[in-house]
Amino acid sequence: MTVPPADHTTTEPGLVPPPGCPAHAATGLDAVTRLWGAAAETDPMGLYEKLRAVHGPVAPVLLDGDVRAWLVLGYLENRDVASRSTQFSRDPRTWHGWKSGEIDATTSPLVPMIGWRPDCVCADGEEHQRLRGAVTAGLDQFDQRGIRRRITRFAHQLVDEFCEMGNAELVGQFTEHLPMLVLTHLLGMPDEYGPKLVHAARDLFKGTETSLASNAYVLETLDQLVVAKRALPGQDIASVLMAHPAGLTDEEVQHHLRLILLAGYETTANLMSNVLRMVVTDPRFRGSLAGGQMTLPEAVEQVLWDEPPLMVCPGRWATGDTSLGGQEIKAGDMLLLGLAAGNVDQAVRPDPSTRVHHNRAHLSFSAGAHECPGQDIGRVIADTGIDILLTRLPDISLAVPEGELTWRSSTWSRHLTALPVRFASRSPEAHDVLPPPLPAAPPPSTGMPRAPQWPLSEPELLRPTEPGTSWRARLRQFLRRL
Repeated sequence: MTVPPADHTTTEPGLVPPPGCPAHAATGLDAVTRLWGAAAETDPMGLYEKLRAVHGPVAPVLLDGDVRAWLVLGYLENRDVASRSTQFSRDPRTWHGWKSGEIDATTSPLVPMIGWRPDCVCADGEEHQRLRGAVTAGLDQFDQRGIRRRITRFAHQLVDEFCEMGNAELVGQFTEHLPMLVLTHLLGMPDEYGPKLVHAARDLFKGTETSLASNAYVLETLDQLVVAKRALPGQDIASVLMAHPAGLTDEEVQHHLRLILLAGYETTANLMSNVLRMVVTDPRFRGSLAGGQMTLPEAVEQVLWDEPPLMVCPGRWATGDTSLGGQEIKAGDMLLLGLAAGNVDQAVRPDPSTRVHHNRAHLSFSAGAHECPGQDIGRVIADTGIDILLTRLPDISLAVPEGELTWRSSTWSRHLTALPVRFASRSPEAHDVLPPPLPAAPPPSTGMPRAPQWPLSEPELLRPTEPGTSWRARLRQFLRRL
């Protein structure tokens, strides 16, 4: 990897501190800026802008352990790298760092994020199409209304746990748990798996010394799921992956379940936290929602532009020498997609304060052939969950001064640690029984509408239910079974 001359790093005063200053901890080899440690955790967006001012749209950086990489900061450059798989491969085995000894694959916390796995994220070309086809089939099998019903039930369940108290901490009691409850259900796992997986997923993305152990726990849990679904398939993603014509091995199924679980959970939990923070801290944002100038889905898109749930996406590896953003990239170099930096690039957003909630051209779900296939499910979880929370608790407000809110940042994401709120105490709401299982994918269309299976069984409607169940509740249960 070629690093620009040292004098380039002193263009902007303050980027590289004078010798002896404690802030030197923010730089490493050849005064290259670190994307880890205290400096990067405090103000990652500010760090990106300093790097952009000095190096332009592509900057040399260091990852944990002073592992060298290029951070792509420009919007157009990010799209270029994400779209040219022949020049910038998704297969991490291309990286020269494995052979040079730059990283210890047995101990580095980077391995769960940049190591090779038998999944579609680490593949290109036909292999990528084979694996991604199975993932897409698994995600597309569900009826959107069925997913919303499940999200609705879980969201009400979570709100009922704290609505009588008149206060709550939304990150720990709502936004971290709703996505995991939904995803474990879609994957075919019992609900009780959720709490431990929340902890493991968060730890893995933080890149701590326990990341490898957390990754091992996730894989072990998913291995047990694969064994169970081989014996007893269901209407879930795990079963679809196993039955898909792509012929995935058990190991491939396991790692794709890991991919869906971790990527879907982290991004959706962060997205929900960011939207709710804007609701309780920005009167203009909340006023636009309340006044109808911006719908909730549009508010989600605005936050995806301003605060992507995944700030940096690993990784791409150069298959040959090339130039990008004025930098000379060598074969085997690692590149990181700077999604957050690209979204505020002045080349596409001259005025970051201008609302762009009608525009989905942001980088928050990456781009190109590897654009996130589960982004619509993430949007549905965020839209539905936040709508239920604000409908149940319309007077919600921040319980602490805004300046007391804190974040925990890693190289990859910025995570709001807590969002304390207050509201008028309310009683839990009574909800209908558990909705039926999500329906299986419809059969391929033959061009003719499928005839309904008449006559419908009258005893179905009259089937005994719990004592005291009204005829309206029985009718709702009956209609759900159709």
